[in-house]
Amino acid sequence: MMDAHDLPFEAQLAARAEAVEALLRQMLDERLLPGEIARPGTLMAAMRHGVLNGGKRLRPFLVLESSALFDADGEAALRVAAALECTHCYSLIHDDLPAMDDDDLRRGQPTVHRAFDEASAILAGDSLLTYAFDILADAATALPAERKLALVLGLARAAGPGGMAGGQALDLEAERRAPDEAGIIRLQAMKTGALIRYACEAGAIIAGAAEEDRERLAEFGSAIGLAFQLADDLLDLTANAETMGKATGKDAAAGKATLAALHGVDWTRTQLAGLVAQAHALLEPYGERAALLKQAASFIAEREK
Repeated sequence: MMDAHDLPFEAQLAARAEAVEALLRQMLDERLLPGEIARPGTLMAAMRHGVLNGGKRLRPFLVLESSALFDADGEAALRVAAALECTHCYSLIHDDLPAMDDDDLRRGQPTVHRAFDEASAILAGDSLLTYAFDILADAATALPAERKLALVLGLARAAGPGGMAGGQALDLEAERRAPDEAGIIRLQAMKTGALIRYACEAGAIIAGAAEEDRERLAEFGSAIGLAFQLADDLLDLTANAETMGKATGKDAAAGKATLAALHGVDWTRTQLAGLVAQAHALLEPYGERAALLKQAASFIAEREK
């Protein structure tokens, strides 16, 4: 009989995505949690539209696989993965708004503000971000208090003004004043890289792993986070909207500077290869247990959508 880890990488990714999506579907239904007064139907529908719409669930995958390195509790890791995906989806809903990137399409479907309205999209994003911390703090996430505190603090720092939200602010500024190369790298490390770094470090936190492991997984997350953004920028230059399920060529049209646009396609592909090699080297101490995370690094750099 084939072992689950013998499946092709994309099948592994899809299996983790299915598990996370099943939990999110359950979490975003109409049933009230203790202390809640009501769950308005339109708001919940908008939240579900922004979350339960496919997607690779890469960040949850990284939480699950980084925690599996240390044989962490799988149910707790799944809940942390769901919390992170709520945060990620909130960012996509808000990023798509007319005041931000003004996109009509996400994952091949109308964006939340198009399927509903702008106010519903804003509130859906607000609710998903808040709900992420609810999930982490809930007693159902059965982890020691100090680990839960570290997960809450880490997610707040990764998502807040010094992380993803700050990166989005820098991205908007970049439309008016193009940053230099160091500025582009900082922007991308915040806007895209911060949640990916957190996803990898979270696995070590969930497991109560040593500080050295936590730092190593965070560094791995930084490497693949940069690779993710470089690959995304490359696709923005070379792919089409039908393949991507969202608009392409928007960065160039908006005058945004990216490393791919600055240095060209060949340079970008060389950098991606180097980042994959760096990511693989960081995982060497974990041997075969890190095989799927190594495959994830390669997948991120080589993806076509």
